[in-house]
Amino acid sequence: MSLAYGIQLPVQAQSALFAESWEAGAGPADLVALARAVDGAGFDYLAACDHVAVPRRLAPAMSTVWYDPVATLAHLAAVTERVRLLSHVAVVGLRHPLLTAKQYATLDHLSGGRLILGVGAGHVREEFEVLGADFERRGAVLDETIDALRAALGPEEFPEHHGKSYDFGGLGQRPRPVQPEVPLWVGGSSPAAVRRAALKGDGWLPQGDPRERLPAQITRLRRLREEAGTAGPFTVGAITEPLYVGRAGWEVGRRTLTGAPEEIAESLRAYRAMGVDQIQVRFRSRSRAELIEQIGLFGAEVAPRLD
Repeated sequence: MSLAYGIQLPVQAQSALFAESWEAGAGPADLVALARAVDGAGFDYLAACDHVAVPRRLAPAMSTVWYDPVATLAHLAAVTERVRLLSHVAVVGLRHPLLTAKQYATLDHLSGGRLILGVGAGHVREEFEVLGADFERRGAVLDETIDALRAALGPEEFPEHHGKSYDFGGLGQRPRPVQPEVPLWVGGSSPAAVRRAALKGDGWLPQGDPRERLPAQITRLRRLREEAGTAGPFTVGAITEPLYVGRAGWEVGRRTLTGAPEEIAESLRAYRAMGVDQIQVRFRSRSRAELIEQIGLFGAEVAPRLD
């Protein structure tokens, strides 16, 4: 099985940790052009993030530019044909699971079954407090919310869930998702997040793990699943170092993987060797045009060498 590859789109989230300077002046037309480039280059998914409101204390680092993932992915679904649509990640504890299910079931329906629902616990206290959500119990609430979403995104028109935080039944929701089972990937790299992914998810989305930490995390994932007797497909993800295909001619940063396509592919094949199923890539760029060029080069020259 080949190593799959996806991308979290720029522009829709502009944290100072990863945004390029040109993104500040970008907008919807740029997102559409990039999504079409990703779709045409054979990427498995494109992703969008989730923050409702960023407090002033965090705004200098995080920025306040965070497009709504459901609206963004639905917009991009209409201008793409095959690429899957990932929430990386939806902070589902901020909303009632029936509300989340309504939004994402509709997205799956409108896109012809292309949704991957990535979920995470969240980390911004003020965001929880202003929405009336419990920040201190967000881990336990997320555990139950995953169970509730399994029911609410399943085939039943009148889903049921009876838990400590949420209790519902006899309430119908249509349209239903196109997919019989929407893939649910769990984000985060803390011990609790890895355990949650292993026991409740269909995949794991690490957050900030450098490649040298991944083997131990993957070993733990497998052990937890084996001990619990959890079967079925499971997708292990990784976020790669920043990439630049070719010789940049400008300062792309010490950590960036750069060089000929075969050099980059050789480095990325190490992820498959350690048990990773899909990599999320990010490219250094100075403009939309340069990023589209990088996306095309990766799809045409690097991706075929990942096997």
